[in-house]
Order: sequence, then structure tokens, then C-alpha cells
Amino acid sequence: MASTFMGLETSKRGLSVHQSALYTTGHNISNANTIGYSRQTVNIVPTTGFPGIGMNSPKIPGYLGTGAEAGSITRVRDQFIDNQLRQETTKLGYWGTKTEAISQMEDVMNEPSTYGLNSAFDSLFKSFQDLSAKPENSATRQVAIEKSNHFADTLNYLGTQLGQIQTNLKTEITAETKNVNSILKKIAQLNEQIGTTEPNGYLPNDLYDARDNLVDQLAQYFPITIEKVPSGGNAKDIAEGIYNVSIKLSDGTKVDVVKGKESATLTAQGYSSQTDAAGVTTYTEGDFDDSETFTPFTQFTVKMGATGTATSLDLAKLNNGSGILQGLVHSYGSAVRDPGGLPVNTINISGLYPEKMADLDKLTLEFAHAFNAIHNSGFTLAYTDANGVVVPSQAGGDFFVAKDATKPMSATNIMVSPDIAADLNKVAASDAADMEGNGKTAIALSNLKTKVIAGLNNASAQSFYQGMIGDLGVKGEQALAMASNSATLQASISNNKASVSAVSLDEEMTNMIMYQQAYNASARMITVMDETLEKIINGMGRVGL
Repeated sequence: MASTFMGLETSKRGLSVHQSALYTTGHNISNANTIGYSRQTVNIVPTTGFPGIGMNSPKIPGYLGTGAEAGSITRVRDQFIDNQLRQETTKLGYWGTKTEAISQMEDVMNEPSTYGLNSAFDSLFKSFQDLSAKPENSATRQVAIEKSNHFADTLNYLGTQLGQIQTNLKTEITAETKNVNSILKKIAQLNEQIGTTEPNGYLPNDLYDARDNLVDQLAQYFPITIEKVPSGGNAKDIAEGIYNVSIKLSDGTKVDVVKGKESATLTAQGYSSQTDAAGVTTYTEGDFDDSETFTPFTQFTVKMGATGTATSLDLAKLNNGSGILQGLVHSYGSAVRDPGGLPVNTINISGLYPEKMADLDKLTLEFAHAFNAIHNSGFTLAYTDANGVVVPSQAGGDFFVAKDATKPMSATNIMVSPDIAADLNKVAASDAADMEGNGKTAIALSNLKTKVIAGLNNASAQSFYQGMIGDLGVKGEQALAMASNSATLQASISNNKASVSAVSLDEEMTNMIMYQQAYNASARMITVMDETLEKIINGMGRVGL
């Protein structure tokens, strides 16, 4: 026979479990707008029925239930969706970074426009075409020099601005590396907190959310894998345990970055070069942060903990599209390692900005050589100087020269010869001496607009530049399309995740009413049992009184 007070205990459990469910519903509602919060649910399970198993257990007609209890309070998550989201986040991190880098380059190039290098080419060639018609006219000579200065200044601007953006990318690599290290440290700290909570039989759901949010942030930088390690002790079977986080390489191997409460520190590696008087170049390898002259490898050192052994992480061993850092390095540029260690020379540097800047320098150098060769074959204008001295016609000199004669001519190191800029008569427009109306050299210079230059892949200078712009446009279109696709997929997966894990106020309000009614019903049951007991205690056994 069941206990007289069994009904009270059953209903009391009903009060308790639905009170817990109401508290959890309130917690969900409070965090409806908390980023990364996963809605929680109380898993209500029945308690052990009456009677128990045994030879001495009472024999009753049926098996009586004894109520319910909160078996656990868990997060509502889908691990498959989480993994999908992190994979797309990695791709979006790469292509978003690449798109931004290309966009900044396109802003500098600014083509097609009335102020870009293509327009400067047109103005330069037109000014020498006009000069060929009136080679003796000082006004046309002045215009030719001004347009030439504008052309050189445009190259200077492009080279300087691209170099500045590249420097900004270097700063960003350093900043993002520090951000990665901060994320890894926080994950390890949460591992430690979770590892001290789970063995007591609790599920620290909010700590789980905080840790998963950090893992999602880390997925922007690298493709990652997670190994769950049990905390031990009295941890529940459904406890998520400790996260060991690794970066997954394309060959299937892994580089550990979090192991329990220990986190790794990543440091970008680079090298600096110094050439002695004999022309021998010495390379010094070290941390990328230490010198403005360092060029990065695709390599990072990964040191686990304060005293751990440093291992190598080579971004070249990741699949293309593997996060923000790879996107930054592919944009800023990286040096390919020689099998013997350091690179043979800096010509091995590859990447969006180094390649485009090298093309611009190549264009500058080859065009200046071709222009100077024609100008050197021409002749200046004879004139009488301020002192009355007659200056005869003579062969023209280099029209474009390096600002710093100790360095090769480049986009940032080109200008019109100061001698020619200071004396209009030194523009060699004629192809013969003492022929004032001869403009054949000037017309030859203007014909460089279409003349093939061997050093520019057998293209004219302007066509070579247009090819650079076309290639940049193709790369920009590809990066934008990939970033758009990744963003669309990520948004779709995020919506799927939200449908599973996010808080729906409508659903929570429905749950609140359901749990409230169940709580009220349990309370009413206690009232009924109280009245029953009151009748038993005060109304029975009073016959004859």
C-alpha cells in the first residue's frame, strides 16, 4: 500500500520541476538578444515509480508514478550546423579580406578615369604630338614638360600609395595575429573553468556558449578541428568536456593551438636582407614584428604554453581560402622558402601587392628606357642664353631619370630630368641638328603610344598598363563573387542555426503559459491532498464522540 503522504511528494516534485522550467524560460527571454546565446531547455523525466523492486515490496494492483524531476538543463545546438558555419566562416574570412585588399588597390588605380595613369599616358603622347607640329614654339615645349611631370608624378603617386596600403596590410597581419593569440588564451581559460565545474555534475551552458563563440571567431582565421576530452569526476555523460583545438592542414595533419588550459602563441616569421659592398646578400630570419624591413614568409611559429616547444605552421600548406591571415599574407606578399632555408633572393616574393608593384616598376623602367633612347637620338634647339652666348643644337640626354641615382628607376623613383625641366630648349624634338622646324623626334616619342616594347611582354606601355588593370579587374570580380557566395551560404547556415538555437519569444511565451498552468495544477493537487489528509486526520476515528 502506498504512503498516505505520497500524493504530496508527487505534487511537490511537480511544483519544483515546473518552477525550474519557468526559471529557465525566464533566462531564455532575458537573453533573447544576447549574441551567441543558445536557448536552454529543461529535460523533464519521470522519477522512479512505486513500489521498488524486491521480495519485500508491497503488492498493489499497478505501478504508481511518483512524479517528475529535472533530469538536466541543456543547450539546444546542432553540431553539424556548427561545423558547417565554421567552414563557411573560414572561407568568408579569406575572400572578404582579399576583396578589401583588391578594392583598396582599385581605388588607387582609379581606372577608367580622367585622372589615372592611362589618362596621363594620353596627355603625355598628345603633348609630344602637338610639339612635333611646332617644335620651335616655347609654349608647346612647356606643355610637353608639364605633361611629362604629371606623368612622372602619377607614377610616384601610384607607387607610394600602393606601398602605403601594403604597409597597412603588414600592420594588420601583426594586429590579427595578436587577436588570434587573445582568442586562443580565452578558450584555454574557459576550458579551465569548465573543467572545474563539470566534475561536480553540472552543465555550465553559458560557459559553453562563450567558448563556442570564441571558436566561431577563431574559424575566421583558420580551418579548425575540435577534439572533446572528458573532464572526469562526476561529470554527466552529456557534458561537453574540454576542447582541444587544432588547425587543419591540407594534407590532413594538424597543428595544436589549444590543449586543455594551455594555449599557443602564434608569431609571424620573416626575413631581412643586407647586401655588402661586394654584392653578397645576407639574410636574417626572425619575428615579423621586429623590423619594418621584414618581409613575411607564409610561416608562423606556434609555441604551446610558456615553456612549450615551438612548431611550424606554414600557411602554404592550407587549402586556398583558409581564413583572414592567409588572405592578408596573399595580399601583402610572402617569400617562398628555398629548400635550404632562407630564400635565394627577394625575387621569390609573391602576392597581390608585390606583383602589381613589380609590374608598375617594370612598366616605369622599360618605358623610361624606350623614351630616353628615342630622346637621346634627337637634338635640342639652338638658342642664345641670357648672356648673349649662342648655345648650339646638341644630342638630347635622358628625359626621365631616377630621383635617387643610387637606386633603380621605379614608380616611386622617376622624374623629368632637372636639366630639361629647367631649360625648354633641351627637349630634343628634332632628329637632326640645327633644324628648328623639325619635329620628327617628337613625333617618334608620341608614337610610343602604340610601339611594342620587348621588355613589356611585347606590348606597348599603355597596353601593358591596361592589361594590369584588366587582370586586377578579373581578380577583383573573382574575389567579390567568392566573398558573395560565402556570405550567402554563411547567412543561410546562420539562419538554420538560429532556427535551432536562437530564442523565439513566441515559443518562450507559449512555454511560459504551459509551465505556469502545470505549476498551478500541481499546486491544486497539493490543495486536494491537503483536504484529503485533513479529512483523514480530523474526520476519521471520531465515532461515538
